[in-house]
Amino acid sequence: MHQPDGVEATTGGVPASPGTTSEAPTAAAAVRILGVHWWIVIGLIVLDQITKYAITMTIPLYGSVTVIPDLLNLVHVRNPGVAFGFLNNLDPAYQKLVTSLLALTALVGIAYYARQVRPEEWLARLGLSVILGGALGNLFDRLRQGFVTDFMDVYWGTWHFWAFNVADASITIGAILVFADLLLVNRHASHPV
Repeated sequence: MHQPDGVEATTGGVPASPGTTSEAPTAAAAVRILGVHWWIVIGLIVLDQITKYAITMTIPLYGSVTVIPDLLNLVHVRNPGVAFGFLNNLDPAYQKLVTSLLALTALVGIAYYARQVRPEEWLARLGLSVILGGALGNLFDRLRQGFVTDFMDVYWGTWHFWAFNVADASITIGAILVFADLLLVNRHASHPV
């Protein structure tokens, strides 16, 4: 709000610093600063952990239940490596450490990128929120048990995609959203002064 000349803006009786507003930061401002929507992150972590728990309680290890013939099975497998079976053959003594360090490094990268996202870049913020929820869901598993529970088996005939879970799907969808923002949104256009 514009103040008449000679009148200072105040915040609760204390003069405001030049360039500041008299309003306290809102939750929306905090989301913009961090670049992610925390309710999405937490919601995906909870969904991921509930689905993994349900699978471990209902399907025996290496068991399978057909959901859609010739397309989708629910399975119960453990993935000690990272996405798409990468690092599955690493010495088990180092596997938990290496995969956890890789996940933590990715989280640092996500946090750094999230801080660079402008408020109007809603697609990138949505994508980063979804990626972060998935990455944290799988990291919790790795730190707690040394492996990730995968349970979705998509296949056609004898060809099977790698088994995955809600966290893996979240990471993939989030990456698509971030790339869509980078490729489709014209955010590098010059701005008038």
